[in-house]
Amino acid sequence: MIFRDARRDDVPTVVHLLAADALGATRETTEGPLPDGYYQAFEAIERDPNNRLVVVEDGGAVIGCLQLTYIPGLTYQGGLRMIVEGVRVAESHRGAGIGRRMLTWAIEEARARGCRLVQLTTNKARTDAKRFYESLGFTASHEGMKLDLT
Repeated sequence: MIFRDARRDDVPTVVHLLAADALGATRETTEGPLPDGYYQAFEAIERDPNNRLVVVEDGGAVIGCLQLTYIPGLTYQGGLRMIVEGVRVAESHRGAGIGRRMLTWAIEEARARGCRLVQLTTNKARTDAKRFYESLGFTASHEGMKLDLT
């Protein structure tokens, strides 16, 4: 498996990965040409040194993705934190330990960059994902809240 920064031509595959579950299917558009917003978001991520959209390749095919965002802050004595978002593994590759390798890799990237904390959120409906993250040492220490502005 190869971990690499996503390229513009990976955007359709990443969007399909994000849409390939019950929750993602309600948020993402995969029919026809992709809306420009996906490419604008990709370009913003690519320009920002505190953001990385990473894909995982196996045999030349993209089988997973995740976004890493680094946030400097005054908490933790000025410590840097990493937020992990959009973690997906292709349905054809689930159950093979790829998600575990992806998160282990992300945690090592956080350590290498000097982060004090790695955080993520998972939808409460994703009970399997919550168990998975807990098996990696994550704790549900906070109540996450969102405000949908659409």
